[in-house]
Amino acid sequence: MWRSSNGLIGFINFMTFLLSIPILGGGIWLSTKANQTDCLRFLQWPLIIIGASIMVVSLMGFAGSCYRISWLLWLYLFAMFFIIAALLGFIIFAFVVTSKGEGRPLVNQANYRDYYLSDYSGWLKDRVSDPGYWAKISSCLRDAKACSKMGVYVGGAPETPNMFYHRYLSPIQSGCCKPPTECGYTYVNETDWSPGTASTTTDSDCSRWSNDQTQLCYSCDSCKAGVLASIKKSWRKVSVINIIVLIILVIFYVIGCAAFRNTKRIDNNEPFGESRMTKSQPARIHF
Repeated sequence: MWRSSNGLIGFINFMTFLLSIPILGGGIWLSTKANQTDCLRFLQWPLIIIGASIMVVSLMGFAGSCYRISWLLWLYLFAMFFIIAALLGFIIFAFVVTSKGEGRPLVNQANYRDYYLSDYSGWLKDRVSDPGYWAKISSCLRDAKACSKMGVYVGGAPETPNMFYHRYLSPIQSGCCKPPTECGYTYVNETDWSPGTASTTTDSDCSRWSNDQTQLCYSCDSCKAGVLASIKKSWRKVSVINIIVLIILVIFYVIGCAAFRNTKRIDNNEPFGESRMTKSQPARIHF
């Protein structure tokens, strides 16, 4: 029974070790995406820390089960409990900070959406809107040339305005690489717009737009909203993976606790059983 229970604990730890790989992969994916789009490099660290912690704790439990080290198994159970709690907290936090804000569809039936900072609220909005932090993000967007790949040529010629209005634009491209639609700018090419019909909008982004390719709308609130929309999309994808991993971790943790309790019960009963057998033997008389 001892061997079977410890074998089960070892198997569970091997599986949790495998489960830590998608979590680390999600953190690395966010890190790669941050370098290319939203430039928020702090977002991947919770996932990387949790994934690495699961790996270390799983190896700890695996070693404890293989070498029958009771105190190491106790430490494994306590550590895994806190990891599960941390993962649950991160999932809740991710959904709370990305619960508000959506791109607004346009009346001209364009496939892309416009993004407004006023549609977002909470910690993540305050973080992105901070002037010092936004200076780093906007600089990262320029360095990553987020708008440089927007040009599309059809038959050797640039696309027409109608073609542009009906193409897909990412939140970053829509918020940072063109002026807001309500400003009434006239399309020249993907990142070059000229003042068109007079607009009655009071949106301050209309005056912030610049055809300078190093400026564009990187100082606009719509660009900040596009970054927030990109973060929301990325975090929701990773959260789905985390929820699946969390459910499996909880199941494995419950099974592991039951198996460890079984080994402790066996350890506590064996000496008692041995003493009973000793007492039940008839006394031997030596001559």
